[in-house]
Amino acid sequence: MAYPSSSSSQPLANPVSIISSHFCAPYPIDLAIIRKVLTISDGNFVVTDINGNIVFKVKGAFLSVHDRRVLLDGAGNPIVTLKQKLMSAHDRWQVFKGDSTDSSDLLFSAKRSSMFQLKTKLDVFLANSTKEEVCDFKVKGSWLERSCVVYAGESSTIVAQMHKKHTVESILIGKDKFMVTVYPNIDYAFVVALIVILDGINKENSSGSGGDLDFLGGIN
Repeated sequence: MAYPSSSSSQPLANPVSIISSHFCAPYPIDLAIIRKVLTISDGNFVVTDINGNIVFKVKGAFLSVHDRRVLLDGAGNPIVTLKQKLMSAHDRWQVFKGDSTDSSDLLFSAKRSSMFQLKTKLDVFLANSTKEEVCDFKVKGSWLERSCVVYAGESSTIVAQMHKKHTVESILIGKDKFMVTVYPNIDYAFVVALIVILDGINKENSSGSGGDLDFLGGIN
């Protein structure tokens, strides 16, 4: 997959559909990610548009052997299923169509660029990138500060970026809220799925080594 690399702010001319072209818009999309910090079932959060309408919901299933999450649309229909791959040294997650976990329905996978890192670095490979020599997307930044940026491949072309939003409400009722801006013609469901993976990796490691690594010190 080829991307323009001359300008980090240049929007992609053609829609980049990973999950569905339904989630590609010719203009920037601003979404609010509201994570319920004080909840019995960890991992549940909602995604709203700037008007407060629910666009996506995320449900977690943590009673199984591996971490599994489902991204739902506003009506509760499954869009993709995200599953952590067992015995993976780099915290690999796989994303499948709908509620499937069959290999034939694999859309993309994501893993940490290296086992130990001071900043968030996530490599994303589409299902057809079987050799995984060059990533199709890359996430860089600080998960702790909720300031990660998604790039197209190894280029400087930004496709989405997130930033923290502090409110009195979030402090009082135990919600972790941050915003993500998805650039024109980029599949915003795909970007939300990447955020779910970042949250999953953060959850997994913060309960383990306890190190910072910027992924690892999120709110739990």
